[in-house]
Amino acid sequence: MPFRALLLTGASFFSTLLVTATAQAAETVVNTKKTAVPPVVRNADVPTVRAILSEHTDTWPETITVSAARRPIKADEIGTAMTIITEQQIQTQQRRTLSDTLARQPGLNVVRTGGMGGTTAIYMRGTNSNEVKVRLDGMDVNDGSSASGAFDPAQFMADGMGRIEILRGPQSGLYGADAMAGVIDMTTAKGQGRIKPFVRVEGGSYGTFNQAFGARGSLDRFHYNFELSHYRQVGFHAIPRYIERYISSFSNVTKEQRERGNTYDNRSANVRMDYDVTDNFDLGLTSRLMQSNYRSYGSYDMMDEAYGDAQHERERTIQNEAIVRGTAHLRSWGGLFDQVIGLGYMTNWRNFAYTGTGEDGGARLYDPNYYRSSRLKIDWHGTLDLKKYGSLLVGAEHFHETYYSNQSDSTGTNDAPYSARANMDTTAGYGQYQGNWNQILYGAANVRYDSNSRYGHYVTWRVAPAIHIPGTGTVIKASAGSGFHGPSLYQLFGKLNGSYYNYQGNQKLRAERLIGYDVTVEQKLAHDRVHFGATWYENHVRNLIQSSMTYSNYSTTYSYANVDRARMFGVEAFLNWKALDNLEFNLNYTWTHARDATDDQPLQRRPQHKFNFNTTWKPIKDLTLSGNILYVSGWRDYPVYAASGSYCEICAKGHGYFTIDVAANYQINRFLSVFARADNLLNRQFENPVGYLQQGRAGYGGFTLSY
Repeated sequence: MPFRALLLTGASFFSTLLVTATAQAAETVVNTKKTAVPPVVRNADVPTVRAILSEHTDTWPETITVSAARRPIKADEIGTAMTIITEQQIQTQQRRTLSDTLARQPGLNVVRTGGMGGTTAIYMRGTNSNEVKVRLDGMDVNDGSSASGAFDPAQFMADGMGRIEILRGPQSGLYGADAMAGVIDMTTAKGQGRIKPFVRVEGGSYGTFNQAFGARGSLDRFHYNFELSHYRQVGFHAIPRYIERYISSFSNVTKEQRERGNTYDNRSANVRMDYDVTDNFDLGLTSRLMQSNYRSYGSYDMMDEAYGDAQHERERTIQNEAIVRGTAHLRSWGGLFDQVIGLGYMTNWRNFAYTGTGEDGGARLYDPNYYRSSRLKIDWHGTLDLKKYGSLLVGAEHFHETYYSNQSDSTGTNDAPYSARANMDTTAGYGQYQGNWNQILYGAANVRYDSNSRYGHYVTWRVAPAIHIPGTGTVIKASAGSGFHGPSLYQLFGKLNGSYYNYQGNQKLRAERLIGYDVTVEQKLAHDRVHFGATWYENHVRNLIQSSMTYSNYSTTYSYANVDRARMFGVEAFLNWKALDNLEFNLNYTWTHARDATDDQPLQRRPQHKFNFNTTWKPIKDLTLSGNILYVSGWRDYPVYAASGSYCEICAKGHGYFTIDVAANYQINRFLSVFARADNLLNRQFENPVGYLQQGRAGYGGFTLSY
């Protein structure tokens, strides 16, 4: 369907919704007695709030998933392996960034280049970082301005997050491209009840000074949540000592270079507004605005100075990002049909440059220094409740994406200015059936068709059954599905002109394809106080997009090509134990085996073992304590330098590490609480990835004023 026609269809649907809502509102005024619409979700374990079958909401408990089937169901009634993170968990552990929150979850490896604000990648089940789809309030937020199109969580603060659902395994049958490895679905918290303003101030190590303030609540049918935050960190030095020793063997390294640190400044605004026009029709608007300034000094910068190519060098990235989405939600026929239409827009602007001077005394600018992308999305989906026969979901989406980059500088190592501009459209339709038999066999099956204007047409599917063994507390879950990941606009059309190297996009790239399956066994004991389980998974990937290189006439040309296959398999296990009403233990373990199937070499930055243990204890009413132990084993990586003078992708070995974090919060009175936390308590020095030192022991503290 042409994009203009789809927009007209959406506008027509919005008009229909508004006319229907107006008529229903008038009918409500005439009636002297207001009759509440009964909840559509009839399961006794689901909260008796006004059911919203299709929209993600943070009012559901951990036992309910909304993302796995795009409607609220019990997490054990679908075969999807998942993790649900609530706002309360984030606040208790005092995780201020999305990166820190995700790093402790099973099946994920989070890699950050240096301190707070450094480029961050998420590897799920051993797949590439750009094969994970990330959504915020229903809007797809993978970064179209980056080379690979991967989502970078470095700029996302955890403030305002009401809920995060992590779906592991191929999810393209519902979510399309980029959901090849899984989906991370985030939701902004919804305001409820009286107004609740707050102010939080925090300070600590590495020049940290953070502030956040906002208010949430509701006025009759209007719900609101407004939050503003500012995060700043100064002075973290990310270059490992052995890099400094290597460089000092052939060049003088000054004290100023050994102490030169990174600076990060982030300002964010989060807004969510909901209006219940009638009992069965509501409107929603969410927006998240981010502005960050990151100045870093790393191993390669120190090497440039050592080789005489630069002086006082730093890398600077300025990024502005805006995400906006509006929705209209209507329940018809007494809740039998539930539908949502949404319109979302995302834009990302990044400016990258080297500061300092080159060997000729000129400005140190030779990389493309301006990137911009945008994404416009219109989507609709509806759920038909078939009562005892299950439910049927149908939906459609259209994306229009643009990419632009340019380098206006004609000095340094660039021979001439250049620019690249491209766009693409994707139209998709999908359907899913979900049902159960005698409350023993549950399951969902879906299929989706995506048509992309640049890289073709793809059909994906997924089935996810779950078996409840009566009277035992045992649940056997399984899933199998296909996934695909399309090449980014940079990989297709990017351009770079240099004196001795060039980059040229490859417009013949095909989408990466994946077939994956998993099997899970879960058990509940002791009146559901003990919950444990394990998952075996396996993924097979083909058409992997990897960088390629050709050499001619003393110049190297870089590009991308479909050259590789890969196989990933492993185990994810967990144990949750609520020992007392005020004491809880949570443990998860991940074993990952990920290799390139063409040469049987390990894939970079995929540690084989990961272990995370967390405990929460509330010894007295107003005091909450939290502790966390994270262990990550070694992995293969790109080397910063090769002693032999050669270069390979897995010559370096990242050493395993573990960290211990503790946090405490004390509520002094109804208005004031104080908190403190210590990260990496044992001051373990480690890199992740190789060449980028992570922060050692650090302490933070502050207070929160609320009403």
